[in-house]
Amino acid sequence: MYGIIATWRMALEGISKADSMLKNNESAANSIEEAIKAVENFEYYKSVGYGGLPNEEMEVELDAAFMDGDTLEFGCVGGVKDFANPVSIARSLMHYDANNFLVGQGAEKYASRHGFERKTMLTDRAKIHYHNRIKEITNTELKPYSGHDTVGMVCLDTAGHMTCATSTSGLFMKHPGRLGDSPVCGSGFYVDSFVGGASATGLGEDVMKGCVSYEIVRLMKEGMHPQQACEKAVHDFDLELKRRRGKAGDMSLIAMNNKGEWGCATNIEGFSFVVATEKQAPTVYLVNHDKDGKCTFEVASKEWMDNYMALRTAPLVRK
Repeated sequence: MYGIIATWRMALEGISKADSMLKNNESAANSIEEAIKAVENFEYYKSVGYGGLPNEEMEVELDAAFMDGDTLEFGCVGGVKDFANPVSIARSLMHYDANNFLVGQGAEKYASRHGFERKTMLTDRAKIHYHNRIKEITNTELKPYSGHDTVGMVCLDTAGHMTCATSTSGLFMKHPGRLGDSPVCGSGFYVDSFVGGASATGLGEDVMKGCVSYEIVRLMKEGMHPQQACEKAVHDFDLELKRRRGKAGDMSLIAMNNKGEWGCATNIEGFSFVVATEKQAPTVYLVNHDKDGKCTFEVASKEWMDNYMALRTAPLVRK
């Protein structure tokens, strides 16, 4: 058995590439890295990598993480500017005994010393999004931070090895130097090859309050199916935040266990995810959830898929 699952429709092309690799007995580590890079390199996905939306000073700061479920080693980077594939930088950090999480200039110096590709990550399209958002903030009640979609993945290969990886440009219009949950082990991601893995997307400041990815893996370790674990972790913590603070931010989690079984839960409308296994071709699902935290899935229609890509590649006009 092999399998890979990811947050959001934007992961489909990367998941399809990884699916082909896994079929040919490629490692979970190489497969997930290539899948994440496919998202990072596509400029029309405006929350990850090249074309990612900038901070409030119109600078693109990227966060990424990589974890090996066999050894529990991880590597993370935060606030990286002008490097093409932060997930690859994160993966390389995983192999050290210390200094596994680097941020800002320290991460950039490391990447430069080790020959990672330099690239200007701010695109003309992202600049238009930025200037339009400035105008929207001035004229409406729209919050500047609206828009934060992390690509997070969990992968199982035919040898039983598991990995997890994330990549994001974080909150649109964030303060310079802000980090969310995506590069934080246990919050934005966690994987254990003896159990399974999970990854998150949403408002990192709230996901971090509950270490939700780790909680899902813990529940799977106790015997829960990934779907049950996702629903319980997300719903329980959503209620807990509302009880304590009166509100809860967006939280959407995906998970896969070491049998290739998978699950997903969310507290928002409009969440999508992608999954591929030995028995299932890469498939995009749309998620519905009820007040009790139960989630149901439907396969995205051709119309939905066509509209998704048309919207993201449509020409932009500066307002």
